[in-house]
Order: sequence, then structure tokens, then C-alpha cells
Amino acid sequence: MTKTTHVFLLLATVAMIGCGEPATQPVAQSSNFDSSKFLLNAEPEGGLEIIAARESAKDTDDVVVIGRIGGSLNPWVDGRAVFSLVDCSLLACSDEKEDGEECSCKTPWDYCCETPKLPGAMALVKFVDDDGSVVKHDAREVFDVKELETIVVQGKAQRDEAGNLTVLATGMYVRK
Repeated sequence: MTKTTHVFLLLATVAMIGCGEPATQPVAQSSNFDSSKFLLNAEPEGGLEIIAARESAKDTDDVVVIGRIGGSLNPWVDGRAVFSLVDCSLLACSDEKEDGEECSCKTPWDYCCETPKLPGAMALVKFVDDDGSVVKHDAREVFDVKELETIVVQGKAQRDEAGNLTVLATGMYVRK
């Protein structure tokens, strides 16, 4: 995928930010893909939140990033092991705020209450196989993950001219 395509996909994801109805239906469990090579039994050390990783990671650096799945109405790429992560310092619309208020959003994973902060607090995660190709199986299905779960991902940083961060993931740990 070219850098221009990557930038377009990231911008399209950010453009979908806002409260509303979910863009997709849940994915049925039907794949025979073996995701075990990507699933880690323990959380890797040295993890950085998304904002810190965006500030420090250089192209091709080995990275470990921590974030929550979300950032738009549909943080997934259908049919691919790709999703967006948001820095854990941002509050999802379902998180209790300091004043005790909650946003009454139907899709709290879109972070519509944090829209101005989102562009600098997101990363795209792409699970890649041994030849560097994106895994052609839906992440929701093969990893059994959902919006707002906290994920720790290890892989290689990929940067574009706009400063966006993509992690070419080789491993994932789901925090409970």
C-alpha cells in the first residue's frame, strides 16, 4: 500500500469521527485462520501510549504501543486484520468524566467527546504475515476483540510524511 493510500485511509477514518449509529454489523465467527502466532501470552515490556509513540518512534523502529480500539464509528478495516487504536489518556464517551458526567453517545468508541485531540492520539495497526502482507482476515473475527478493548501491540513503526503512525504488528496482547 502506498503512503498516499495510507494517508487517505487514515484521513477517511478520522473523517468518520462523530456520534451516531455503528457503520457495520458484528462479524460472524467463520474463519479457519490460526491467529495464535500473533497472540502473546504476556504483555511485552516497554510499551508506550500512542501519543508518546507518535512523538518518539521513527520509521522502521521496533515498537510496543498501548491503546484502545476506536477513534471512529468503524475503527476496523473489513476483511483485514487492521484497526485503529486511541491513546488511553483520551476518554471514550462511556468513560466517567471528572465531573461525574457521561456522554450519552450510542457509539462511545468513536471518542466524539475528544474529537479535537484524536488526530494526534491515534495509530493504525496492521497485522502482517511473514512476507509483509496485511493479513486478509477480519481482526474482530480472528482475534476476538471489540471496540474499547485495551490492546498492547508489538511490531515495526511505519511513518508517513504527515507524521501518522502505523504499526506493522507481529504480536498482540489483550489487557483484561
